[in-house]
Amino acid sequence: MSQNSLVLYTFNYAEEEEQLCKLEVRSLFHANLHAFVLESSINIDPSRSPFIKEKIDVLFTCATLDDLLQKVQAMPSLNSTFKVIGINYRDVDQRDKMEFEERKAIARQVGSLIPGVANLHHPEVVFAITKLKGKWYFGFYSENQGIWHIHQQKPHNYSTALTTRVARALVNIAVPELTGVTVIDPCCGIGTVLVEALSMGVNITGSDYNPLVMKGIRNNLAHFGLSGPVRLRDIRDITEMYDVAIIDMPYNLCSVVSDKEKLEMLQCARHFSKKMVVVTTEDIDGILNEVGFKIVDRCEVTKGKFIRQIIVCC
Repeated sequence: MSQNSLVLYTFNYAEEEEQLCKLEVRSLFHANLHAFVLESSINIDPSRSPFIKEKIDVLFTCATLDDLLQKVQAMPSLNSTFKVIGINYRDVDQRDKMEFEERKAIARQVGSLIPGVANLHHPEVVFAITKLKGKWYFGFYSENQGIWHIHQQKPHNYSTALTTRVARALVNIAVPELTGVTVIDPCCGIGTVLVEALSMGVNITGSDYNPLVMKGIRNNLAHFGLSGPVRLRDIRDITEMYDVAIIDMPYNLCSVVSDKEKLEMLQCARHFSKKMVVVTTEDIDGILNEVGFKIVDRCEVTKGKFIRQIIVCC
């Protein structure tokens, strides 16, 4: 994550994912998402998020198209092949919308002024031009590679496990800054969160008390060429300190974790982590307060009638 003059992000989410997307945005960008487009000075890889569709690293913003064309013409010569695309945002003001042929014509006009070699089929660099709130924007374009889609094909899975989309958002909520942060998933199950975290370069340790899942976890990681510490141990045996804990509270249709067990689990988490993001299907606010966690943000994720709460604590 780095600071830039301006970056435009486009988001895409289903209705049942809206709360999760907006919690992720608050965590990553320290901003509220009111539409499907976000302007930010924080620059991240769009593939980190399951909800970012594309981004423009803005080079120029201008009040008129003519002004922008002048700036484009003054760009230094490119050493890479390029193409230019025009973008419409789905919820922009009607005055900002460009019809398909207009977008193509403007993209061609801009492309003709860039000092370099155009390549429409296999460009090394893609530029984008768009209009938002009456202003013109031009910059480097990149889109989400959908890495989590690949991770859906894990060799081992649980029917009650988090989806890869939720797991990836969960990691972003827990670890907005990837460097210098130690993370633990002490109830890692089959490793859904571990796969997403390790694929982003997060320094994460996984552990679980169930010996039957250890082989499955390691096979899942190896399947995607990932590696990280995974330990067979009870949450009560964790002694080292971590910056963040990500805990998906055990959920099973055939068994119920008692309030006493929940209390003990969260007491342990309070001892070994400074911050926690917890996923739960039940109301645990009282237990969180009892063990000394402060709830700082939250959302609900629905799947049919099944509701999970994601709670950020410190």
